[in-house]
Amino acid sequence: MDRIIHCIVRLSCSPDEAFEMFTVNARIQAWLAEQADVEPRVGGKYEMFWDPEHRERNSTLGCRITAIETGKLLCFEWKGPVQFASFMNTADPLTHVTVLFLSNRELEGAAEVHLIHTGWRSDEYWEQARTWFEPVWRNALENLRRLVNEQELAA
Repeated sequence: MDRIIHCIVRLSCSPDEAFEMFTVNARIQAWLAEQADVEPRVGGKYEMFWDPEHRERNSTLGCRITAIETGKLLCFEWKGPVQFASFMNTADPLTHVTVLFLSNRELEGAAEVHLIHTGWRSDEYWEQARTWFEPVWRNALENLRRLVNEQELAA
C-alpha cells in the first residue's frame, strides 16, 4: 500500500512567491492556519495553530524545518490534530512534509507546487490518520490556489 500523500497545485505566481506562501507568517495565515510561527531556516520553527487560545492542541507546536532552499524546497516535521495526537505527536520521527516549488512548463511566470507527506506507519490508526489528511491537504492547497489565482485575476 502506498503510504505517501502527494498533492499538486498550479499557481499563477513565481516559485519564489509560492515559497513565500509557505514561509511568511502573514501569508500562511491567509490560507492554512489561524496563526503561524515560522523561522525560515534549517532547525527553525514550523508551527501552525488552528486554536491559538490553546497552542498545545490542534497545532504543530515543536515542529522544525529540516531542509530549505529559497524558491525551490521546504521540508518540515508535521503533527496531527487532537484525534490522532496520542500516536502522531509522540512518534519518533514525526511525519514529514516536503514541498517542491517548480516552474510551470506550460505557463510562464507560474508555479507548480508538489506537497509530499510521508512517515505514515502501517497500523489501522495510522491509516485512519493518513486517510484523514489526504482531503485536508487537498482542501488547503485549493484554498491557496484560490487565494493566489484570484488575486492575480483581480490585479
